[in-house]
Amino acid sequence: MSRYALNLPQELKREAEEIASNQGISLNQFIMWSVSEKVSSLRQNLDDPDFPGITYRKGTSGWVQPVIRGTGIRVQTVAVEIQNGATISQISDDYQIGQQSVKEALSFYQVHQVEIDASILSEKKLSEKLDQTMSAS
Repeated sequence: MSRYALNLPQELKREAEEIASNQGISLNQFIMWSVSEKVSSLRQNLDDPDFPGITYRKGTSGWVQPVIRGTGIRVQTVAVEIQNGATISQISDDYQIGQQSVKEALSFYQVHQVEIDASILSEKKLSEKLDQTMSAS
């Protein structure tokens, strides 16, 4: 990994540190995620201009998934929380993100529901299969 000295305006650095702290990550990790999201979105041109707070990121599985910009929180996670009875306020508090970000994720989910629901179902089936494998051991 290479190093790069970065000069940030003081206010931007303070805001980035605050967001990183709220996410439970280092400033370095936050900046790396932010740059990674931006580069990925520019390469893939997947971002929906109607949802500026949502971007796509390749997850550990290698699949590209929509996330709340500047966080690792998947839109899918917000949708599942709502389906399980959580409120916008609870999600905002639990994940330490603004309620507007939660609302935008839900709006994005409504527009892209078919593919996000397919991803939710796929993960649920995989989880059930792993559970069966583990209980059979």
